[in-house]
Amino acid sequence: MKNKTSNQSKHGGVVRRARRTLALAGAGLALASCGGGKTIPDELNTLPTYLGPITSTSYDGAGDDLLTAGLGKTGLAASSAPLYADPLKPSAAELRRNAIYSNYRAVLDIAANSGYGTLYGPNVDAKGNVGTGEGKIAGSEHLAYSDDGSASQNVTLMVQVPAGFDPANPCIVTGTSSGSRGIYGAIGSSGEWGLKNNCAVAYADKGSGIGLYTFDDDSVNLQNGVRATRTAAGKNAHFAPALTDAQRSALNADLTGRFAFKHAHSQQNPEKDWGRNTLQAIEFAYYVLNEKYGTLASDGKSHIVRFKPANTITIASSISNGGGSALLAAEQDSKGLISGVAVTEPQIQPKTASGYTVRQGGAAVGAQGKQLYDYFTYAALYQPCVAASAANPGRCAALVAKGLLGGADLPAQQADAKARLRAYGWQADSDPLQAAHAGTNILVAVTYANAYGKFSVADKICGFAFGTTDVSGLPIAMPAATKANSFATQNGILGGVIYENSFLVGGVRDPRGYVFGVSPSSGLADQSLDAFLCLRSLATGVDTVSGLPLSGDLAAQSVRVRAGMAEVAATGNLRGKPAIIVHGRSDTLIVPNHASRAYLGLNALAEGAASKLRYIEVINANHFDSFTNAQPTLIVPLHVYLNRALDALYANLKNPGTASLPPSQVVRTLTRADATTPITIVNVPAIATAPPPANAIVVSGTTVDVPN
Repeated sequence: MKNKTSNQSKHGGVVRRARRTLALAGAGLALASCGGGKTIPDELNTLPTYLGPITSTSYDGAGDDLLTAGLGKTGLAASSAPLYADPLKPSAAELRRNAIYSNYRAVLDIAANSGYGTLYGPNVDAKGNVGTGEGKIAGSEHLAYSDDGSASQNVTLMVQVPAGFDPANPCIVTGTSSGSRGIYGAIGSSGEWGLKNNCAVAYADKGSGIGLYTFDDDSVNLQNGVRATRTAAGKNAHFAPALTDAQRSALNADLTGRFAFKHAHSQQNPEKDWGRNTLQAIEFAYYVLNEKYGTLASDGKSHIVRFKPANTITIASSISNGGGSALLAAEQDSKGLISGVAVTEPQIQPKTASGYTVRQGGAAVGAQGKQLYDYFTYAALYQPCVAASAANPGRCAALVAKGLLGGADLPAQQADAKARLRAYGWQADSDPLQAAHAGTNILVAVTYANAYGKFSVADKICGFAFGTTDVSGLPIAMPAATKANSFATQNGILGGVIYENSFLVGGVRDPRGYVFGVSPSSGLADQSLDAFLCLRSLATGVDTVSGLPLSGDLAAQSVRVRAGMAEVAATGNLRGKPAIIVHGRSDTLIVPNHASRAYLGLNALAEGAASKLRYIEVINANHFDSFTNAQPTLIVPLHVYLNRALDALYANLKNPGTASLPPSQVVRTLTRADATTPITIVNVPAIATAPPPANAIVVSGTTVDVPN
């Protein structure tokens, strides 16, 4: 059964890392001798000033645990989430359990024959041995907000310390959330690896997370996921928009079911702080470990610092947005907190697309180093056409009418759409997956337009709103149970995107889910094309159809969006840290030519011969492992290679003289004929210690050569 204890405490102080001072000499601390007769006191463990109250909970690894919330391997694989005692009032413990259930399954494929339980999963230990147990991990969990005192940031940080943590061999692994997920977003990726290797895991929701605000009842999520009114929550609200009651009432009356999410509407552009948030999570982990294992100072209250970067291995890791956060943290690591980096499919945006060259098969790629909002708004135009059918060809025909697509019939138009996407940087390997990504890229484009421009939810950028709809796209009130369990089920990217500027014939306003939206410029049911042309214009600063410069409000909005894009750009300078980036060549969401391949070139430009970055590109791997069984002839799980990259980096950091980092290379995997065939080690071969020339990725000067 669960053995749980909780406490809350608040501390003040300033982080002091790798620094000694004589100012504490009068505190009665034990003094160490130093040359010249001087003495240096022990360093006291002090809480970072940006941290609020800490909630700590212990789990016995039987009834409840750190990795599976007591569900174990079997419970995580169950086809449905555990039930709530009261679906309208779930407890914090129930929300945590279901959040771990949904987040673990979101980043891994746990279907039969996918590799779950044999190549990865709670029952597969740190050495890759398959066990018969449930894989539960005992330990303690510590939660706190990072904020400046105003409660306008309230970035959730969490530290998990497994019971097997070895103070003689201390290690920390970061688990910054992927996508816009909540604090448990990396539980199944780097979180699991860290816990199994007896490392403390430092998580951050990076200022996005599940900050759902609903207008009809003025309610928010608290840090633990429980719902409360904005007034009752006060500074414990995960996210509350800056609105007066009059504004809230007007917006609620204007659109049924309207809501806001933190990533889109915090007006903070949280992505600019993702590296900083990851570093804060590491500092939080050091504080927790030193409180837990440091000896008491002579005052009987303070603990003496035992763990610091000089004696602790710290790996910055995660996937997707979390992987990009790890790279940004390494770039910004002025205190030397991070030992090395191991990430997969990182969402990273080079500050420039020039000064380096990415080639594949000896030829320069069609496009490189574009920023995320740029290529996502491009995808938002053309992927719906790729996904069109004879019964619903609206987007393709509408693009042709605007002069943005060619082709006499639907197959020709879809072929042109794919060709345009390839010319803009996508791989031919992505062609079969373009249709499946249409909805995701659209949701990201809408969210990031708001985030980069730091717009209020009241601004209704490009005519978009966020709200609940029925199957026909009509706005409806959000069900009470959906609000109540949002912490456990939402992913922080808005699923209910409504085109408020949609109109019926005759000019009657008819807000609809974007899929059903009618464009005012044409009167066509073209999946709200006018709105997506607007989003695209915000990225480029010119009208997408005419090519003319924007003017008026749209021009001003574009300036704001592009300023936000500039705030998140990466420098490529990893400060000489050993690093491994893994990316799937078939990634249709985070395009390798714009992200990992380009970052490898940017790193060569920034660090030159001092670079210790390695790049592993996996054939037949894409961004979503959940496609593994749905697309067995196309996809293998990339997660296997995150574990291998972490293994290789950890070995190198432990024994740099004998365990070298693997060379940059292409790994050629083997897909299956169908989903009835189990994935085995044959399908996902190891990262080679000495790849053949045909598989070697070579960086010469600032030219990156990737083999076909």
